[in-house]
Amino acid sequence: MAVIRKAVIPAAGWGTRFLPATKALPKEMLPLGDKPLIQHSVEEATSSGIEQIIIVTSSGKSAIEDHFDRSFELEYALERKGEMGLLGEVRRIAELGNICFIRQKEQLGVGHAILSAKEIVGDEPFAVFLPDDIFEAEVPLLKQMLEVYQRYKGSVIAVCQVTRKDTKRYGIIKPNQIAERVYQVLDMVEKPEAEDAPSDLAILGRYILTPEIFEALEVTPPGKGEEVQLTDGLALLLKQQAIYGYEFEGTYYDAGKPLGLLKASVALALRHTEIGADLRGYLKKLISDI
Repeated sequence: MAVIRKAVIPAAGWGTRFLPATKALPKEMLPLGDKPLIQHSVEEATSSGIEQIIIVTSSGKSAIEDHFDRSFELEYALERKGEMGLLGEVRRIAELGNICFIRQKEQLGVGHAILSAKEIVGDEPFAVFLPDDIFEAEVPLLKQMLEVYQRYKGSVIAVCQVTRKDTKRYGIIKPNQIAERVYQVLDMVEKPEAEDAPSDLAILGRYILTPEIFEALEVTPPGKGEEVQLTDGLALLLKQQAIYGYEFEGTYYDAGKPLGLLKASVALALRHTEIGADLRGYLKKLISDI
């Protein structure tokens, strides 16, 4: 049984990397396969035993709320057409879990978005999903991390190895390996240059956090872009209690930029039972014709 009941999904950002596509459409609703990005995180959460999901949104993000709500008109239309498979799927989406929404009044960073959920989370450990980060794994990533949390009873962050030239794109930990795939975090740096990086282990978008993170975020000064960075808050928390890094088993896709989303879309589509074979043939022909 999972010891973590709640999860926070920050979904309030501007999505500027995808402009103009995200001028009126929330980035989190961009399609990855036949699902919007954010649905992948919600499904990972529910399959890992999460009972309540708190999605932090902002102005112009009502499409996210609509997606996880019932649509009686659509359901009626599908039923009349005899599209019972699609009818079952849209109803399933509305029943994925206990989802609530809270507004981040100003887009002041991921740390600030998580702090917005403090009153709903309360005084208990919780998970955080960054919907830009997509993970394919036989065992859902959060479920893997729950085993680490149960063993060490401290905050757990997902990490993976990156090239030195890419350290400036991530938070990087200074690790001390204590078990297979598990590290005690000695320090962390937000987006360091290669020569300043304490390792090549990057922090990715899955976290299990103790409630003390809220106190740390409340006193975390704004960083780059005047935003409250979660990594900076974690660095403050690290002064009070142990934090562990878990090098996950699975495949990671950075869907927070156009090329990454395209790569993830192709990879998932190639494994799709209905369209994978046709897409594989099309790509082979496309490449041969170039």
